[in-house]
Amino acid sequence: MQKVFNEVNTLDKRCYEYYGLSEEILMEHAATSMLNFIEKRFKENSNILIVCGSGNNGADGITLARLLHGKYKVKLYIPFGIKSDIGKLQLNRANLLGINIIKKYSLASNYYSLIVDCLFGSGLSRPLDNISTKIIKQLNKIDCYKLACDIPSGINKQGQLSPICFQANTTITMGALKKSLFTDNVKQYIGKIKVANLGIQREVYENNSNYFLLNKKDMILPIRNNKISNKGSFGHLSVICGEKQGASLIAAEAGFAFGCGLITAINKKPIKKIKNSIMQNNKLPKNTSAICVGMGLGAKIKLKQLDNTIPKVIDADLFYNTKILKLLNQDNIVLTPHPKEFCSLLKLCDIDTIDIQTLQNNRFYYIEQFSKKYPNITILLKGVNVLIAFNSKIYINTLGTSVLSKGGSGDVLTGLIGSLLAQGYTPVNAAINGSLAHTIAASNYKGNNYSLSPEELISQIKKL
Repeated sequence: MQKVFNEVNTLDKRCYEYYGLSEEILMEHAATSMLNFIEKRFKENSNILIVCGSGNNGADGITLARLLHGKYKVKLYIPFGIKSDIGKLQLNRANLLGINIIKKYSLASNYYSLIVDCLFGSGLSRPLDNISTKIIKQLNKIDCYKLACDIPSGINKQGQLSPICFQANTTITMGALKKSLFTDNVKQYIGKIKVANLGIQREVYENNSNYFLLNKKDMILPIRNNKISNKGSFGHLSVICGEKQGASLIAAEAGFAFGCGLITAINKKPIKKIKNSIMQNNKLPKNTSAICVGMGLGAKIKLKQLDNTIPKVIDADLFYNTKILKLLNQDNIVLTPHPKEFCSLLKLCDIDTIDIQTLQNNRFYYIEQFSKKYPNITILLKGVNVLIAFNSKIYINTLGTSVLSKGGSGDVLTGLIGSLLAQGYTPVNAAINGSLAHTIAASNYKGNNYSLSPEELISQIKKL
């Protein structure tokens, strides 16, 4: 896992106060990190345009221009002048070197090999003016590789989008990862993310955080290391069926594929089309070690089978019913809402009444509010980037792709988490590892990105 921060100004100040590193030293290292990236990917004498704002993000760009000068054909465009003292210092150095500072840049396609966006970075705290909007629109139309310094211009500190944003292939963020890079709306603008070393290792630069970015290597699969075991050694997951049985059966099959020893579909009447590996019953077996409920449940919801302390994964239809409030008194459950369901849950819990757009613009804020009210509940908010909250800690999974935008994908996820719960994982670890398995399996799919089915996703789970 990597730490993620609201902001890094306080981390910069620690460098000044405790490590004797000046603002200028940090800036030189920020520019050097961009230099190293460019030198590995672009040939000498390539045409490079660096567009600089008036603040420290612009100063980073001017510093980069100095480091590139002589090896590359660098052009500096500074539409708003320079206001910061350190920016003026860097600009003076650039002038002394004779770096080409232009008043107009080429709009010709393929003229530049690289455009570096140093307009605003994470310092954007106001709407874009007309000139900035025009510049970003023009830059986006130019056909070349695009690099953003810190964060693409047009994205503010909360990770909210302006009407136009710089479209980066890669973002080199300064010092540490920032929350604003991981909202759903920004994913198509930031490209690949790299962290610039500012003169000390990240382990020293960073301090404590409640936000964590999940990596592939964080996944812990339910590998069977105990040689003396039987099917009962690996849990018994009961999946409660409802009006739409298909959703529940997908969850059941996913749970079985992910290592659970026994799976039972709970339904009033026998289900005709069901795999032989899935058992059936009209009540919970006594040895049930976890429950999945909500998928395809429908309007007629009864909670008699949930009136127990067995670990549970709750999904879908239950998020629209006040009966879920009773379950929130338990501390061994995982909630897996998508945005619309989460809006309903927030209203039922008397946290806020919002629409989906408001949620999507403030995903971190609202999952934090829920976690403050229910710190012992693990909640997984689905989306382009999955957010998992428990005890005021937030885990971010960015490994998902549009491949998963198919009916039944969420039911697979529920089954994976339920399977891990049944096998003894804690709720938060079941959510983290189920989510990682879900997204990594989808990324391993070799078919066209529009063609993934739940069955194929489950097949990929078996190959992890």
